[in-house]
Amino acid sequence: MREIKVGAAAQFAKTVSEVDVYLYAGLSDDFNPAHINEAHARKPVFKTRIAHGMPAAGFISAVLGTQLPAPGSIYIRQELNFLAPVHMGDTITARVEVVEVDNGKKRVRMRTTCVNQNSETVLDGEAVVSPPRR
Repeated sequence: MREIKVGAAAQFAKTVSEVDVYLYAGLSDDFNPAHINEAHARKPVFKTRIAHGMPAAGFISAVLGTQLPAPGSIYIRQELNFLAPVHMGDTITARVEVVEVDNGKKRVRMRTTCVNQNSETVLDGEAVVSPPRR
């Protein structure tokens, strides 16, 4: 854990497709019309279908579990703030940054964000992870 430094950061980017939305709906059983029914989705604020919020959080998980603080890290806690919708076709970049290393508890606190291709923050929060023990 001593090699993990405050300020270290990593990221992952993915373009969200319509297929991704339907696959997540099937996996989660979340068939909210805001995600899958264009006629219904035109009525609320967003004017079109939006992607589920949790896959963007999954992009954060991808970074934490495969890059930083180290491959094989285990989630302990995640706080999420959904700030803007993700639309199909948006490219979302998940970024994590080390804000605290607790060697005694073997925990790392991370700032987590997701931004779209227009640099708009769609999700932010904080995670606590346990890096693999070596």
